[in-house]
Amino acid sequence: MNAALPDIARRIRLAHAGPSVLAFGAYFKSSVCATREDEAFLSPQVGDLDNAAACAAFDEALVRMLDLAEVKPEVVAHDLHPDYYSSRAAVDFAARHGLRAVAVAHHHAHIAAVCAEHGRQGPVLGLALDGVGLGPDGAAWGGELLWVDGAQCERLGHLRPLPLPGGDRAAREPWRMAAAVLHELGRNAEIAARLPEAGAGTVAAMLERGINCPRTSSMGRVFDAAAGLLGLCARMGHEAEAAILVEQAATRHIELHGWPQAMPGGWVIDAQGRLDLLPLLATLDAAADADLAAARLHATLVAALGEWVAQAAQVGGIATLAWGGGCFLNALLCAGLRQNLEQRGFRVLAPASVSPGDAGIALGQAWVAMNSSEQ
Repeated sequence: MNAALPDIARRIRLAHAGPSVLAFGAYFKSSVCATREDEAFLSPQVGDLDNAAACAAFDEALVRMLDLAEVKPEVVAHDLHPDYYSSRAAVDFAARHGLRAVAVAHHHAHIAAVCAEHGRQGPVLGLALDGVGLGPDGAAWGGELLWVDGAQCERLGHLRPLPLPGGDRAAREPWRMAAAVLHELGRNAEIAARLPEAGAGTVAAMLERGINCPRTSSMGRVFDAAAGLLGLCARMGHEAEAAILVEQAATRHIELHGWPQAMPGGWVIDAQGRLDLLPLLATLDAAADADLAAARLHATLVAALGEWVAQAAQVGGIATLAWGGGCFLNALLCAGLRQNLEQRGFRVLAPASVSPGDAGIALGQAWVAMNSSEQ
């Protein structure tokens, strides 16, 4: 193998050998992954595939990976979303070379990437928390509790879906997610007065009528709603700004005063495995101390997620939890949740050398495709 490969790819030893796979990754923070026998080679992050230059760089990364890793792919893997540039490129590549193409659900890939990195074989509980990814049901997922075993994946539960007023625009303007929470709490009439943003009245009407308000189970949007309700961020200037500001506020309080107690009654888990965080979010609007409220938000999320995982484990008898998704770039959430789960007796598998975000998706796709029964 070419000695230059370490400069352009991370080498990961896999739990077993399988067919050579070329995985095309996601849309945001795109990367590519190639496997050969029991090794995977993951490229550095190419970037978001939202412009011609990025797409050209992505195409070049594919060619370099195949050349330098000396891989002749037998299977192609890609995200379930059919409109991503990476997905279209994968389908085209597979057709031109007569290869099988495997579509992998976004959050399945997040958890599979962690399993691949840790050499995990056998079932795990998977906690996938991020901004957005297409689910097999066609909805926008992002707060998922999964059962994952190689190429198999089952959704055990999800966060209570929140509306996205304005669709993707709500992911850039946290005040819209704050409005969505107020609406879900039966306080639609307060939106225009409570959120002094241009268009607040229009957003309230959209929510009331259900116009252009698709729902999402995303944990990323929960953090956005918190930032909007706490007055920390109304409109984002860069990716994940709202979530970062909420984490920073919580860190300020915790460094001075330690972790607060989780909010009693701050969540509900229903019989279908749905985790409802509205009781927690309802308290943020009236918070006098944003730093304390942000810290309590983190403490309550840790407690809620720990109970959610524990209930699922009792049913399935699995004591290993793998987590992935961009929300796990939050150091407070990771530290608190790891402690909670380990105290409950869980073995926690977390991303180590591979990003928990979308830059690691290609590795998960490759692992799923390697383990697919259709060889």
